[in-house]
Amino acid sequence: MFIARVTGSVVSTQKVDSMTGHKLLVVEPYRLESKKRQSLVTTGRTFIAVDTLGAGEDDYVLIAQGSSARLTPETKQLPIDAVIIGIVDTVHIDKHNTYCRTES
Repeated sequence: MFIARVTGSVVSTQKVDSMTGHKLLVVEPYRLESKKRQSLVTTGRTFIAVDTLGAGEDDYVLIAQGSSARLTPETKQLPIDAVIIGIVDTVHIDKHNTYCRTES
């Protein structure tokens, strides 16, 4: 599981039937900045994740990847590798508020 920021969406009009009606989002994984450990920074990678929660652009989300992505009731029959399993409200590291959704 990792934290990512939603940076966009994908529209695919032709896909396998089981994927019809599922929202696809572009997500960019983030990590803790290593020196001061007070901010999240991009890893420079992107993934496509199925959104089952209604996340939006610029939201920070929790991602499950690999076979774990198919362990939710909503995704157990889908051919996916990444799913949004949570929308992040706050991140606290070393007693520091690294991210707060209401302040963004």
